[in-house]
Amino acid sequence: MIRRKLKNTTKNEKLKAFIEKSKVPKEFLSPTRKMISRGVVLGLFIAFIPMPMQMAAVLLFMPFFRFNVPIAIAMVWITNPFTMPPIYVVEYYTGSFFLGTEITDVQMSLAWFQENINNIFIPLYTGALFYSISSASLAHWAVTHFWKHSVHKEKKLHPNKR
Repeated sequence: MIRRKLKNTTKNEKLKAFIEKSKVPKEFLSPTRKMISRGVVLGLFIAFIPMPMQMAAVLLFMPFFRFNVPIAIAMVWITNPFTMPPIYVVEYYTGSFFLGTEITDVQMSLAWFQENINNIFIPLYTGALFYSISSASLAHWAVTHFWKHSVHKEKKLHPNKR
């Protein structure tokens, strides 16, 4: 079912015309399980790392890895301006717990972050690394599992259809 829905989007003539006009390599738009899974993994890994221009970071990986770029860019938007502060606070607390450092009270202001960046940098990125690896691993398993389950269910319901 998932595979069929993604294949139907590639039949859209307006989308094909846009892709031809913008000269996007087709391997970066492939709707296969591996390409979608890689896009989800890379997007989620980058999403939990506190840095500016996360979408540009996804594009920097294009020469080195093959993945579905639109899916990876969509996954990066999990951390948007509304979700970033609570996610980064949780990452800081988690990193502080892992490192055994003193946890300071976090205030949601730019001035506080500028004053305390030296104290929170290492715990923040430790927590970010933990959540990046954990979410990317869980997402890879989930995409692979549910994709295979969907294909198996489709074959069971429609044995003669391909």
